[in-house]
Amino acid sequence: MSGMRVSGGGRLHLGHYFGVLRQWVKFCETADAFFEVADLHGYTTDFADPSEIRSGRHEMVVDWLAAGVDPKRCTMFLQSAVPEIAELQLLLSMIVPTSWLERVPTYKGQIEALGSEIATYGFLGYPLMQLCDIAIVKGAFVPVGRDQSAHLEFAREVVRRFNYLYNGGQELLVEPKPTFAEVPEVPGTDGRKMSKSYDNAIYLADTADETAAKVKKMVTDPLKVRRNDPGRPEVCPVFTMWNLVADPEKTATVAAGCRSGVLGCVADKTDFAEHLNETLRPIRERRAVYAADPAQVDAILAEGTARTREIAAQTMREVKTAMKLL
Repeated sequence: MSGMRVSGGGRLHLGHYFGVLRQWVKFCETADAFFEVADLHGYTTDFADPSEIRSGRHEMVVDWLAAGVDPKRCTMFLQSAVPEIAELQLLLSMIVPTSWLERVPTYKGQIEALGSEIATYGFLGYPLMQLCDIAIVKGAFVPVGRDQSAHLEFAREVVRRFNYLYNGGQELLVEPKPTFAEVPEVPGTDGRKMSKSYDNAIYLADTADETAAKVKKMVTDPLKVRRNDPGRPEVCPVFTMWNLVADPEKTATVAAGCRSGVLGCVADKTDFAEHLNETLRPIRERRAVYAADPAQVDAILAEGTARTREIAAQTMREVKTAMKLL
């Protein structure tokens, strides 16, 4: 089980594609995968202006489909349309010490970064809702980066506490296991990590011309001032991107040309833009098909949400029975 929080109008960029969506495509081939449009999570920080959360739900699913996530081999669902998630969060909140939530590393860090106004009850409970997203479908495996392992360990602790209190220590809720993957950090056009908030992203929805224009503006090795200056590909964001779209023979050629000074940055970025656009060509073709048929996208999400609700209802019957509510 995995999901994405709706923010910034829902548009996804190359960081999402290379870091997450390519994994999802593989999960569709090997597992009964559930992918969540996490719109409720968007309200933990964007509660004052939720307009982009609603509009972004559709755009995000279009990008999933464009990236090759196969709706016939996975279940896509809308978080807010599965009320059992919120019900499970309420019940589990009765057994979770606040100290467990406060010690999640991202809690204080995000408040410092985004401001004290986001320190709401809902924001404190963000990790618990994440667990409920997983537990409601009894997700056994969750893809996470190393920096997210604390969230999953919190989830496992809550599940163990529930099973101990209400099911004699036997598994009723499933302890989700991490599937760690080496997630590449995709640089943005300014050299920092690609992010909507930095305004440095290349989006899956961008045209070939828009992509080429953004690549043209990308920063390179600051010490390679003139074309014939020897460069350092290991510090160049463009070369980092080369490693994502080209084979080892091509990247070796680019690296050698950069180091020797034979390859200038302008020529390198022109060549890279062509390779990147070729990589994105099938994604753009699929995106055009789904963007032109919003009813099909809505139907895919509605079908997946209906299946999720059936599973969620059974999970809640088991949980409420264990807690003597039924």
